[in-house]
Amino acid sequence: MMKTIKVSEKGQIAIPNQIRETLEIEQGDELVIIQVGNKILIEKAQITEKRLKDDFKDILRFSEKSLKEVWNNKSDDIWNHYLKRG
Repeated sequence: MMKTIKVSEKGQIAIPNQIRETLEIEQGDELVIIQVGNKILIEKAQITEKRLKDDFKDILRFSEKSLKEVWNNKSDDIWNHYLKRG
């Protein structure tokens, strides 16, 4: 869908009703505005948050696995011996 809108003197824009209804944007919803080059992306904050969580879930899982391997490494148990002495 494409609509033409005008920017007000204060830099404000109005999202056309048909787009608000289609995207279920309601009064009080938080929106995120992102500039990429000469383009602007506007989306609901909760969508951005979900996408970011999805993007990072594999990284977080990989990091957790790596940390468990380090902490459960029996060859590092020598450090436990030194820590008990202190």
